[in-house]
Amino acid sequence: MPTLPREQPEPPPAEPHRAGAMAKSFGVDTRRYDQARPGYPDALVARIVSGSPGLDVLDVGCGTGIAARQFQSAGCAVLGVEPDARMAGFARARGLRVEVATFEAWQPVGRTFDAVIAAQSWHWVDPDAGAAKAARVLRPGGRLAVFGHVYEPPAEVADPFAAAFRRAAPDSPLNGRPARRPPGLYQAAYAKVAEKIRETEQFDEPEQWRFVWEQSYTRDQWLDLLPTTGGLTQLRPGQVARILDEVGAAIDSLGGRFTMNYTTLATSAVRTGTTA
Repeated sequence: MPTLPREQPEPPPAEPHRAGAMAKSFGVDTRRYDQARPGYPDALVARIVSGSPGLDVLDVGCGTGIAARQFQSAGCAVLGVEPDARMAGFARARGLRVEVATFEAWQPVGRTFDAVIAAQSWHWVDPDAGAAKAARVLRPGGRLAVFGHVYEPPAEVADPFAAAFRRAAPDSPLNGRPARRPPGLYQAAYAKVAEKIRETEQFDEPEQWRFVWEQSYTRDQWLDLLPTTGGLTQLRPGQVARILDEVGAAIDSLGGRFTMNYTTLATSAVRTGTTA
């Protein structure tokens, strides 16, 4: 559920779900993507599993299977739905069952699940169709959980990235955004997800969850992650190299590492009544 002149591996909350070119760019280097992207708080996984009626999970936009493997480790049987065949292939090689399709076009053929999750992928799903389809494939009492990270690198890292991006890609439509975006913008995006869930009239009142944590990155670890973000996956290799050089120099000036403060936000709701 970012990318831009603020080093987030997903589009900002205002990015429309129709931004297909960026959505398809994440599978350029699946191995790097899988190794560099952070996982999700164990407390989040445990809360979803314990709040669901069973262990059958559908992972919407599963990517390389980062979240799916965490749910498998928690005892769940996970089916992934992923539109990018490259990412689906990587996830299958790691032991995940995956069907290649967008969630909107995917055919459940009568299958239902105890939980439907979307880990930093719901912004690629049509907001009206997504919640309604989740309701159709959830068993009574099943849980929909949409979640993702808010990326807030320290200004000493975010500002040099934004400046380097502007110089390397002056014509990018992603230029002109601030280096750091207020977390409230992301909270507002998850509030909109909750509103779409309410409009289906097939869920209990949605809940908003928040998990705060941190992770230390070395220079090499951060520079490994950056090329997997949407703002860079669409650039030429030379442009990416220029940006990484400047960001690397900034991290060197901090002693070669920094601490990333993460907030993982989630909107979750329980399916009411009986499935259609």
